[in-house]
Amino acid sequence: MDGRHRKKRPALWLMTDERVAPAALLAAAARLPKGGGGIVFRHYRTEPLARRALFEVLRTIARRRRLVLMLAGPVRDAAAWRADGAHGRDARRAARPLLRSRAVHDGREAVAVRRAGADLCFVSPLFPTRSHVGGRALGRVRFAALARQVDVPVMALGGVRRGHRPMLRGIGADGWAAIDGLTD
Repeated sequence: MDGRHRKKRPALWLMTDERVAPAALLAAAARLPKGGGGIVFRHYRTEPLARRALFEVLRTIARRRRLVLMLAGPVRDAAAWRADGAHGRDARRAARPLLRSRAVHDGREAVAVRRAGADLCFVSPLFPTRSHVGGRALGRVRFAALARQVDVPVMALGGVRRGHRPMLRGIGADGWAAIDGLTD
């Protein structure tokens, strides 16, 4: 990071998803390495009050374990919710320094990451995934090609599990993120 944010940029990320029961999600967050993990809180379809309540429980875990907690959505919301960062396409400035991440699924989004000044990106889906059943996976070759197009750290997402770690560096990934790979 370029000094805009006080926390270390993790190489391991838990992505939240409504398919995962809250208890399993909280347990996975509590297992992330102390001072070395991050959470991207999505839950886009969750009712607003329940979404905020779950975020607050995760924020308590994140603070206790020194994890980075990012909110998917508008930068203004991430700042108001006292998240450590914002995940998404919103490039507006925040009232305070926030870590910024974006998703990359194709070359157009890789170019957008460079222009947006993101701190890291999640390139996906590397492998087939249950969260996007029937979606086309990038595979190693196309993943590596996208990873070369960005100039920020790349996190591999989509069907990634701990056993894939040895292969990730060779295809341009600086770390990895998962839903099922961390909650199962």
